[in-house]
Order: sequence, then structure tokens, then C-alpha cells
Amino acid sequence: MQVTVIAVGKLKERYLREAQAEYGKRLSGYVQLRIEEVADEPAQESAGDGERLRVLRVEGERIARRLRERDAVVALDRGGEALSSEAWSRSYQRMAGGGYGRLVFLIGGSYGLDASLLKRAELCWSFGPLTLPHQLARIVLLEQLYRGIRIARGEPYHK
Repeated sequence: MQVTVIAVGKLKERYLREAQAEYGKRLSGYVQLRIEEVADEPAQESAGDGERLRVLRVEGERIARRLRERDAVVALDRGGEALSSEAWSRSYQRMAGGGYGRLVFLIGGSYGLDASLLKRAELCWSFGPLTLPHQLARIVLLEQLYRGIRIARGEPYHK
């Protein structure tokens, strides 16, 4: 299965890049993983609603240009569905067997994802009500992808 993560922003910290590489290595036996980064749009610290919407739209367009018609899209969003690892594994299995060209995960920037991308998603997935920096959310995503695949295959993984 081809899996692509499209994320706003770069991983700047070495420890995050190392964690991404570690999970990439673990996942390599199961999926063809590709991580694509799109530039985050600069915004003022005290951005109002109009500025936030502009940033979401610009970043959303950057992401949308990388999507293909046959992609199964999973949008990471605080307002999405909170899933246990087992429930996530079942969702993964359904999408992996659904005849899609690839499974694409979307991670937005500081303001999240544009509404057009949330509408396009097969699944809007939340890691819960807490706020994670989008760089850390990428690592959590890779870990949960790995865990979900291992659960689906009946392979041992920490509970």
C-alpha cells in the first residue's frame, strides 16, 4: 500500500527528524511511505479571523495540488473522530482494501486544515481534545499507523 503524509511545515528539531526516520524504517516492511512537506504560510501572531481563513486557504491550496483523484484521504483534525488504536486499525484495513490508489494523511499548520480538505476526507481523525504541535502530530500519526498495521496483521505490539 502506498501511504503519503502531506504536512504543512518542516521538522526542524533533530529529535523529531530522528523519530520520523525510525518510524519510516519500521513502516518500510509494510507500506511504501512518502512524506511531503508544504510551506507554511506566514501569519501575524495576533491574526484575526480573516487572516486565519486566508492562511488556511493558501495552505489548503498547496496541499490540494498534491492530491490525486483516487486517494483515500485521512485528515487530522481536532474536531474529527477520536479512535482507539483497534478502531483505527479497522479503518485502516477498510481503506487499504477499498481500491484506492494510495492512503493520504493530511496534517495542517497552526490553524489546522481548510474546510475544503475536511470535506474531501474519507475520515477526519482526532488524537483527542488536546492540542499537539503539528510537528509532533506527525510523529504520533506515524506511530499509530505502525501500531494499527501491526494490530491488523495480528502481530504483537505494546498495549
